[in-house]
Amino acid sequence: QVQLVESGGGLVQPGGSLRLSCAASGSIFRINNMGWYRQAPGKQRELVATITRTGVTNYADSVKGRFTIDRDNAKNTVYLQMNSLKPEDTAVYYCNADIRVGGSWWSSDYWGQGTQVTVSS
Repeated sequence: QVQLVESGGGLVQPGGSLRLSCAASGSIFRINNMGWYRQAPGKQRELVATITRTGVTNYADSVKGRFTIDRDNAKNTVYLQMNSLKPEDTAVYYCNADIRVGGSWWSSDYWGQGTQVTVSS
């Protein structure tokens, strides 16, 4: 019923920038919090940044000052602008959203398929 589709990943040199996008589609009534998580090889998935429907943001300490999360509620889309990228940012990045679908009284957690970000010279 609901899909999250990420785009924008790739290979970038240290110090470079990338912008990830995640668009939600389907029978959506309302999207609450949206966010980005990442998982590096051999490590657990970790929070990168979240944003509420009204634009309140939260960041992991490791990305503060370098990454910016924002969203377009009209497009059901969340973005992650990543600047000053470091090799340790290399991971699969996942989009997450708390979505209430049409006809439902509650919301559920949805995940995208992930997009690879590799920071290497």
